[in-house]
Order: sequence, then C-alpha cells, then structure tokens
Amino acid sequence: MSTERSWTDELADLRALLAFRLAGQRSARRRRLRWLVPGLITAGVLLVGIIAGVGPDPEQADRMARLFPVGCLTFVVLVVTSAIASGGGRELLPRDGAAAYPVSPFVDHLGALLLAPLSVAWLFQAWTLLGLVAYLVTPAAVAPAVVVVLAWLCAATAAGQVAGWSAEAVRRTRHGKALLRGALVLGVVAVASLAVLGPGLDLDNPSALGLLTDAVRHPFGATWLATVLGLLLLTVALVLIGALPVRYASRRLPRDEARLETGNHPARPHPAGDFAALHRVDRASVLRSLPLRRGLITLGISPGLIAMAADLDWDTVILLPGLAASGGALLFGVNAWCLDARGALWRESLPVSAGLAFTVRATVLVELLLATSAVSVLLGAVRAGVPTLSQGLALVCIWVVATLMVVSASMRWSLRKPYAVDLRSARATPAPPGVMVGYSARLALATTVVSLLFSGLAVLPWPFSIAFAVPFVLVSLLRLRRARRGWEDPFARSRVVVTVAA
Repeated sequence: MSTERSWTDELADLRALLAFRLAGQRSARRRRLRWLVPGLITAGVLLVGIIAGVGPDPEQADRMARLFPVGCLTFVVLVVTSAIASGGGRELLPRDGAAAYPVSPFVDHLGALLLAPLSVAWLFQAWTLLGLVAYLVTPAAVAPAVVVVLAWLCAATAAGQVAGWSAEAVRRTRHGKALLRGALVLGVVAVASLAVLGPGLDLDNPSALGLLTDAVRHPFGATWLATVLGLLLLTVALVLIGALPVRYASRRLPRDEARLETGNHPARPHPAGDFAALHRVDRASVLRSLPLRRGLITLGISPGLIAMAADLDWDTVILLPGLAASGGALLFGVNAWCLDARGALWRESLPVSAGLAFTVRATVLVELLLATSAVSVLLGAVRAGVPTLSQGLALVCIWVVATLMVVSASMRWSLRKPYAVDLRSARATPAPPGVMVGYSARLALATTVVSLLFSGLAVLPWPFSIAFAVPFVLVSLLRLRRARRGWEDPFARSRVVVTVAA
C-alpha cells in the first residue's frame, strides 16, 4: 500500500490550517460581520457603477473603455511587486508553528494564494475594475462582465505568486540579494526613464489587453467564452508552476531573516531625553523588521511609478496618499504593540509614563506613513505638471487627513484587539486573516471616500479644502486622545502587554 501523500491530503491540510487561522477571531458574530463588510462594499461599487453608466457621456464612456485595460495591467504590476516584496505571499502558518507542525511547500503556496487579497492595494484595484465594468456595460450584462474580471483577478494573483516565490528562491541563494537589488534598481530606472522621456501609456492605441474590453462588452459570445476559459486555464497552470519555486525556496535558509537575527548593532550615544530614547527604539523596531521595511518601500515606489507611467493628472494623484497610508497601517499599525513582542515586559518596567510611550508609538507611525505617501506623490507628480493652488492645497489636506485618520483608527484597534504576532518572518501579518479582511475593507473604504472628496474639492477655490480638512483633523486628534487615555489605564495596558508578549 502506497504511503505517498496525495492532493487530497494537501487540501485537507489547507482546510485545517485555514480553520485554525480563522479561529483566532474571538467572536463568531464579528467573524461573519468582517467577511460581510467586503461583500457589501463590492455590491455598493457595482451599484454605483451601474447607476453612473445609465445614459453616460459618449466621450467619457470611450475614455473609460480605454482605461479598463490599463487598470488590468496596473493590477498585475501591484500584485507582482507586493508578492516579491513579501517573499512570495502571506504566511498561512507562522514560522515557529511550522517547525512543530510542518506543512508541505505546496500547501504553503496555496495558503499564500488565498491570503493574497488581504491587502488594501488588492481590494482597491479589484473594486476599481469592478466599478469600471459595471459602468461600461448594461445592467443585464454586469454579471458576465464580473465573471471576466474575477477570472482576470485570479490569473493575475496566481502570476504574482509565481513571481514572488521565484524572487524568494533567488533571494535565498548566495548572491541572490545583490541580484534582486540590481534588478530593482534597473527596473525603477527603466520605468522612470520611459515615463519621463517617453509618451507614457497611450490610451488611444489598442493593446493586447483590449481583448478583455471586448469580452466584457459582448457577454456570452465567443470572445467572452474564450477569454474566461483561457484565464481559468492560465490560473490553474500558474498555480501548478508556482509549486516549483516554492519547493526550491523551502529547502534553503532565508538569508535576510537570518542576517537580521544574528546582526550586530553597536551602541549609539545616549539620547537627550525620554522621548528621543523611546522614539529611537520604536523607529528601529520598524526599520529592522524585514517585512515592514520591504512593505514600506514597495508602497512608496510602486503606486508612484504606475502614476508616472500612466501620465495621471492631479485629480488622480490626490488619491495616492490615502492608498499609501492605509496600506502602511496594514503592515503593522493595526496591531502596533505587537512590535514589542516579549520586549513589551521590559518596556513596561522603564521609568516613563504610559502616555509618553503611546505618543511616541503614534508619532513613529505618522512619520512612516507620511514618508511613504510622500514618495508616491513625488513620483506621480513628475508627469502631472505644476499643480494649481487649489490642487496643491487639496493634496496637502488629504495627505494630513488620511494619515491622521489611519493612525487614529490603528491605535484604537491596537488597544482594543491586540494579537501575539512574530513579525520576523518576511510574510507575517499583524493579525489573523479574517481580522485583516475587516481592517483592509474599512481602511480602504474610508480613505477612498475621503480621497475622492478632496479630489472633487481640488476644482473649487482653495479655502474649501481647508474648511473640509479641519473637522477631519479635529475628530482624528480627539480619537487619538481618547485612545491615549485608554492606554494609560493599567488594566487595559496589562491586557495588551500580556497578549503581545505571549
């Protein structure tokens, strides 16, 4: 009798691990609500697209039809870059747990595929594509058009995982890190050169992805059937191909993670005060974490390069700060105290006030989010030209408003729902998958709505942007103050410290 594992055993392991990760949510009712929120947002996006598509302006409809393939290409670029930055995808089983309960590389690969959509960039781009197709077709043709988009999302996500695992396999070789850094520099220089010196993405010329537009506009036809079947077959093929680099990578030591854990950090001069000392520790804990450092770099560069290549105007560039802020918060901000891990017990023994520790942690989060979004905006502004006074002030206002909104929500969630997470792994997430779904949906919805508001205010006189920004800033500061008072409560603080130090 053969004792070799079959594909049914792999699926059983995957099902068990998913159930284990989802069980990390404390309430079944909240579990259902967290999964319901993305579904409601998706339905709302489709409804808005259908309503906006009734009797559209012919010129606007034609531009949207030419913009749809560009959106599909943008989705692929974001998925590939995020997968490469996170080492192949998201982690189904923490590294320490995998030592005691080993799973096969293929199960890890399948789990990474299922967890890949748990990010603001993935959800934001997916909702954008769904809204576009709902706008382009008649209400009766929305369902078959959505099928085409979903098939494309599956194929693009599988392609991203193949690229991510291949990059991780190269990264774990002797000179792999240098090779990837060189490829990254060459890629950034090439895209920037083409964007600055070239014409950008020409929306007036048909592309190979124009086949997707034909498929969504002609439901149940030969083009639609061939496109859907082709994308599904491509997805299956990419999933199987992805098993090759993940098996290769699983047999080799993660060099970047090992280098961080065995590195030597010489002592620096004593800081001037308590704030400076805590600020140095908190900032170093973020910048020395492999997934956080890679994620922040990716969030800063990728959206900006895409905006530069697509030659987007200021009305669209204004949307970048909200996307970068919400994406950066999902790296660690939604569970900000997990960075301390077992060091949280030591931090609580320091002779400093609890309020000061909270202020420093929030300050570090604000600094990192502002810096990340600034990189995206600067890259996107290269081809956008010189903004008007109204556009410039609208950009500054949404930059500050989105950052404070995300930070206030993150610090509240960090106090209310702490989780013990090991962020040493390049694919670790700050919360269980089901919780990350809710966080991603809520942050994406809030920042997108506010960004669209200030994008509309950019065409009005500049005082309107400031007038609308002031209430958002005041509400965010009040919420931060309330969260700080909660952290100063010793019972609430002890609960967080015991949880993250477990």
